[in-house]
Amino acid sequence: MIKNLVAILSKVGLNAFFFLLIGSIFLAWLYPSPGITESPLHLPVIASYGVSLIFFFYGAKLSPESLIKGLSNWRLHLMVQLSTFVLFPLTIIGMRQIFPDYFSTPIGLGIFYLAALPSTVSSSVVMVSIARGNIAAAIFNASVSSILGIFITPLLMSGILEQSTEGFEIGHTILQLCYQVLLPVILGLMLHHKLGKWVASYKVTLRNFDQLIILLIVYTSFCESFSGHMFDNFSVSEIAVLGTIMLSLFLIVFVLMNQLSVWMGFKRAERITIIFCGSKKSLVQGVVMGKVLFPDQAILGVVLLPLMIYHAIQLLAGSAIAKVMGEKTEKKEGNEDI
Repeated sequence: MIKNLVAILSKVGLNAFFFLLIGSIFLAWLYPSPGITESPLHLPVIASYGVSLIFFFYGAKLSPESLIKGLSNWRLHLMVQLSTFVLFPLTIIGMRQIFPDYFSTPIGLGIFYLAALPSTVSSSVVMVSIARGNIAAAIFNASVSSILGIFITPLLMSGILEQSTEGFEIGHTILQLCYQVLLPVILGLMLHHKLGKWVASYKVTLRNFDQLIILLIVYTSFCESFSGHMFDNFSVSEIAVLGTIMLSLFLIVFVLMNQLSVWMGFKRAERITIIFCGSKKSLVQGVVMGKVLFPDQAILGVVLLPLMIYHAIQLLAGSAIAKVMGEKTEKKEGNEDI
C-alpha cells in the first residue's frame, strides 16, 4: 500500500525535483548573493532566456491536429476552463472576506496569482489515468489551459497589480508575455511537424532542462526576497494559516466541481477529468510567467510561496483521492463482469 502510494506520488511530481525545489529555497537562504541581479553570474538573465526555450519546446511538442480533434467534447472542456479561470478567482474573492488583512499582503497577492494560473499538464493527466477518467480529454484541457493562461492570467491579475504595484502597465506586460512566451509557443507549433519527433525522442532531456530553469528561477527569486528581508516578519503560524487556506481552496474547488458535474449529467470518466484538471494549478507556468509579471524579484519569491504550498497539496491530496477513485472503479467494473 505504502509502496504503491510512493510510486504514485513520484509519477505525479512529488519526486526528486520537488525536494530540489525545497532545497533551492534553502540554498537561497544560505547563499543569496549569487542569485541577485547585481551578481556577476547574471543568473536571472540566464533564467529569462530559459523561459523562452521552455515554451518553444512546449509548442513543438503540441500537435495542432490533436487540438482540433479534441474540440468535440466542448461541454467538458468548458467546465474545466471555467473552473480554472472563473471558479478559482471567485473562491479567492470569497476567502478575502474571511481573511481581509491576510489578503492585503504580498502573500495575498500570491494567492490571487495562484487563482489566475492555468491548469498543469503532467500531474492532471497522471491522476486522471489513476482514477480511470477520460485521459484524452485531460491532455486536451491541460494543453489548452496552458495556452489560454498566457492571455487570461495577466488580464485577471491586471486590476490587482495596478493597485499594488507602482508603475504596472497591462499593455507592456502582455507585450512582454507575447514576446517571451506566446511567440516561442507559436514558433514551436509551426515547427511541430519538423521537430515533433525529435522533441518526443529527447523528452527526458528536455524535461530535465525545464526543471533546471525552474529551479534557477525559484533560486534567484528567493535570493532577491531573502536579500530584501521580505521574510523577516513571517512567523510559523502565518505559514500554517497559509497552508490551511491552500488546503481549503483545493477541497472547495474539488467538491464544487464534482457536484456541478453530477448535476450536469456527466459520466463518471468525464467527471473524473473535470475535477482533477479543474482543481490543478501549474507550478511551471506560475514560476516562468511570474518572472515577467513581477519584475521586482524580491516580491516574486513571496508571491510564489502560496503556489509552492498548493502544488504540494494538490499532489498529496490529489494522488490519494485518485487512488481511491481508481480502486472503486476497478471494483465496480469487476462486479459488472461477474
